[in-house]
Amino acid sequence: MSRDGGRSAASRVFLAMLAAVVVVALLTSGLLLLEGQRSGRAEAERVTQAVAETLAHTPDVRTALASGSVIAATERLQPLAVQVMTEARVDFVTIMDTDGIRITHRDPAEIGRHYIGTIPETPTVLTEQFTGTLGPSLRTIVPVEEGADLVGWVSVGVTVDTVAAALVPRLLAALGIGAALVAAGIVGALLARRLTRRVAGDLPAGAIRDTLASAESMRTLGEALRAQTHEHGNRLHTAVALLELGRTDEAIELLSASAQESQSLVDQVAARTHGDPTVGALLLGKTAQAAERGVDLTVDIAPDAPHSLLPPIDQVALVGNLLDNALDAAAAAAAPRWVRVRLAPTPDGELIVEVSDSGDGIPDHLRTRVFDRGFSTKPAGAEGRGVGLTLARAVVDGVGGSLTISSGAPTTFRVVLPTEAS
Repeated sequence: MSRDGGRSAASRVFLAMLAAVVVVALLTSGLLLLEGQRSGRAEAERVTQAVAETLAHTPDVRTALASGSVIAATERLQPLAVQVMTEARVDFVTIMDTDGIRITHRDPAEIGRHYIGTIPETPTVLTEQFTGTLGPSLRTIVPVEEGADLVGWVSVGVTVDTVAAALVPRLLAALGIGAALVAAGIVGALLARRLTRRVAGDLPAGAIRDTLASAESMRTLGEALRAQTHEHGNRLHTAVALLELGRTDEAIELLSASAQESQSLVDQVAARTHGDPTVGALLLGKTAQAAERGVDLTVDIAPDAPHSLLPPIDQVALVGNLLDNALDAAAAAAAPRWVRVRLAPTPDGELIVEVSDSGDGIPDHLRTRVFDRGFSTKPAGAEGRGVGLTLARAVVDGVGGSLTISSGAPTTFRVVLPTEAS
């Protein structure tokens, strides 16, 4: 039986949950930062456009630009521009004539020089990012019209550094949310580890799987032995009754038939010199269990079928769960009801275990889900459902084997297990 000397199952649960929470926290923080950057830029564009359009429609601006006197317009509009920059919290307000000559500017020394930026060929609103005298900035330029005539332009902008500075609160908020998620995840992971430790102690994950395999092996062997005992008891009671009635020949025939049925399987198990008798004992008991349920169980064990790398308990868990699944499917189907089991070697020296049944089959869209823990096409009973095939897959994967389901009829579970010779 395999043993995992690594971390305990509780520690593995803690680390897995912690890793998942850290990934979620990083993704959440990253998305919040990206959204904050996008919304910050969009907000800057809205502010610059709103301020520029407001100034372009201000009567004083239109009148000053329409006068044609640059000096008079500067004396009248520069104080207004300074006031707007202060109150609207924008980095510059540049008012210019139709040729792009600055009438106002944040730096008075730049007044009278040509505007650095894109001036649309037609009177239209334009928002862009451009590098001017203050460095890279987001700016909106709006035409100023007096009646039907273009008399000038208003450009309002904020520097990229200002936009970045506005992101600092959002950055802190994103980091705070990420830290809160990590803290909550650590608390959740610690609780999960404590709950797991209450159930599994400090056992490693492999040991827990082995324990589950042992429990499943004992369960399926117990059911098989119970069915075999029940069948033999019925036959013995019948034989005793026949003897009491003086019908000796019929009693001998009944007992001989029972012995012959069992002997056939015993001979196959005994002929398998390299096999494990545990699986043979399981199949012998399952034959009686199948008879109880009205299912014809046929077993074909090749004499040269090798011993797989699975320990006896895992072999019983694997074959027992596959057989239980097949018996359930066959018993629920219409007659004839049958299950076939085959153990044979492969050309590469591996062991093939095939279990087929006459059931209604597994729908194509469920084939990939039948091995999921908790999933079952059958109603849950007192013993639970959705564990057997999951355990079978885990047992096979543990030794590097393969477990597949046939795509056609009849439904066949095919297991290929490595052996010492493969």
